[in-house]
Amino acid sequence: MGELDDALMTTRSMRRFTDDPVDDADIEWCLRAAVQASNGGNIQPYRFVVVTDADKRAQIGEIYLRAWNRYEPAVRAGLPASEETDKNYGISRRLAERFGDVPVHVLVLMPQIEMAVSDDEGVMDVGPLAASVYPAVQNLILAARSRGLGTVLTTVWRPLEHEVRAVCGIPDRFTIAALLPVGVPKGRWGIAPRRPAEHLTSWNTFGEKRTPQA
Repeated sequence: MGELDDALMTTRSMRRFTDDPVDDADIEWCLRAAVQASNGGNIQPYRFVVVTDADKRAQIGEIYLRAWNRYEPAVRAGLPASEETDKNYGISRRLAERFGDVPVHVLVLMPQIEMAVSDDEGVMDVGPLAASVYPAVQNLILAARSRGLGTVLTTVWRPLEHEVRAVCGIPDRFTIAALLPVGVPKGRWGIAPRRPAEHLTSWNTFGEKRTPQA
């Protein structure tokens, strides 16, 4: 297995971080990698806000924790109790409680515009703008891994997005597509539990399965 294959298979969400600082140069490299991702028409609709200021990170962390305190009981109410559930939500809660301490927050912004085009036959929906944004997020995540940094794409804060926007002075014409805490991870890289690709894949006709090749 090559280095890229290994990174693709083992770059998992990291929610626990050390207190080690993160070099600005490493974040700049991650952003250069992010903008190399494919995007529709090479319009590069995303913008990035990197938050290293301790006071701003603390404010975002407080917002995130309030959002988590609302989110967790709502989601867990529909789940059966189990040790695995307790473990997973415990890790996510620790992230919520320490979010403001993570040395770097990267906000990925998306303009509020439509991608549809028109001709004499009418409007053509050629796909959501997010399709040109999230590939950049994944590139950023993989680039962080290459620098020994961990992160996780978070959206729990979205009910309080207006508060996060206010902390960072984000104009109304942008929405926040992702908020990523970036730091030196405490966890280990490894293959995360996922449903097998062959269970989720049809060939030529929906529902037509194939035996995976070795």
